Amino acid sequence: MLNNVLALSFIIGTRFFGLFIVLPVLSLYTLKLEHANEFLVGFLVGIYSLTQMILQMPFGILSDKIGRKKTMLIGLLIFIFGSLICAFSHDIYMMLLGRMLQGAGAIGGVATAMISDFITEENRGKAMAIMGSFIGLSFASSMVISPLMSAKWGLSSLFYLSAALSALCIVLLYSVVPKENKITHHNQKTPFLHLIRQKNLALMNITNCMQKMLMSIAFLSIPIILVKHLGFHENKLWTVYTPSMIAGFIAMGFAGSLGEKKGLAKQILLLGVVFFICSYILFNLANSINLFIIAIIIFFIGFNLHEPIMQSCASKFCKVHEKGAALGLFNAFGYAGSFIGGTIGGIFLHLNQLNLLTMILIVLAIFWLVSLFFLKNPSEFKNIYLPLSTSLDLKEFGKNIGVVDIYKNSKNLIIKFDSKITNEENLKAKI
Repeated sequence: MLNNVLALSFIIGTRFFGLFIVLPVLSLYTLKLEHANEFLVGFLVGIYSLTQMILQMPFGILSDKIGRKKTMLIGLLIFIFGSLICAFSHDIYMMLLGRMLQGAGAIGGVATAMISDFITEENRGKAMAIMGSFIGLSFASSMVISPLMSAKWGLSSLFYLSAALSALCIVLLYSVVPKENKITHHNQKTPFLHLIRQKNLALMNITNCMQKMLMSIAFLSIPIILVKHLGFHENKLWTVYTPSMIAGFIAMGFAGSLGEKKGLAKQILLLGVVFFICSYILFNLANSINLFIIAIIIFFIGFNLHEPIMQSCASKFCKVHEKGAALGLFNAFGYAGSFIGGTIGGIFLHLNQLNLLTMILIVLAIFWLVSLFFLKNPSEFKNIYLPLSTSLDLKEFGKNIGVVDIYKNSKNLIIKFDSKITNEENLKAKI
C-alpha cells in the first residue's frame, strides 16, 4: 500500500507544485512582460484554476469510465505542454495560454480517487495525510525554491522544472503504481444535482473554494506589498517564506497526526479557519514589515492545518461509485476559489483597494466558520470488512438503516455505516 500511496502522492504533490512554485513571484515577474498590467496578472494567477475548475469533473467522470491511469496520463501530457509554452512566453497573452493549458491537465481528483481505491477507509486518513504532506511539502519547498531559482535563472526555469517533474510522474505511474482495483457494487448512478446538494459534500466544497481563494489572494498580494509598499528586496523573499514554511510544517504534522487518530478532523478544519481570519485581520492592520510577516506565518499555519485532511474528509462523504466525480467536483470548487481569488485580487490591487478586500474576506470567512459547525464529523463513518465468499445480497442489505454504502473490491466485501445510527454488532447479526 505504501508504495502506491507514495507514488500517487508524489504525482499529486507535483501537480500542486506546478501551481505553487510560481505564485510567490508570478505577480512580480509577469508585470514585466509585454502588455501586462495588474488586472491581467491577477487573471493569470486565476486562469490556471479556471481550466482546472471546468475540467476536474469531466476528468473524474472519464476516470470512472476508462480507468484512472489512462486519464492521469492524458492530464500529465497536457500539463507538460502548457508548462513549456509558459517557459517560452515573452508576452502576457502567451503566458495566459500556457497557464490555461497547464490547468487543463485536471487530474487532482482522479489521483485522489485512485488512492482511495487502493486502501481501506480506516487507512485512508493515513494515506490522505501522506498525500496532504506531499502537497504541504510542495507548497513549502516552492516558497523557498521559487524566489531563489527565479532570481538566478528567471521565471522560465520554474516552468522547465515543473515539466521535468511531470515527465517523471508519467514514469512512476507506469512503473510503480499497479493496476486499478476492480469494484463491484449495485448503486444507482448518482445524478449530478445530488452531488451538488449533498450537505456534507457541499460544505467540504465550500471549504476547498474558500481556502484556495484566500491562498490566491495572499500570494498575489504578499510579494507586491512587501516589495513595492514596504520596501523589502525581492531577492530576499525566501527569508520571509522560510519561517512561514517551518511553522506550516509543524501545523501540518499536528493536523495529520490528530485529524484521523483522534477523530478531530472537523475541529482542525474549524481551527484552520480561525487562523485564516486572524491572518487577514493582521494583513488589514499591518503597517510594518514585522507585523506583515507575522500575518504571513499565521496564514501558512491555517493553510497547512487544512491540507493533510481535506481530501480525506471529502472522500468519506461519497459512495464508491461516485468517488471520481465527487472528488473531481471537490477539486473543481478549489480551483474555482483560486480563479476567483486571482481575478478579484487583481482587480482590487489595480484599484489600490486591498484593505477593503481584506475586510470583505474577513466577513466571508466568519460565515464560513459558522457553516462548518453543521458539518458531520467524518470519524463517525465506520466499516465492516468481510470475506469475498460471504453470501449477501448487496442491494437488499444496503437498505438497512444506517448503511451508507456496500461494495466489493479485490480483497473484501465492505459495509460502510454511520456509527451514530447503527453499530457493527447490529449489522453483523443481520448477515
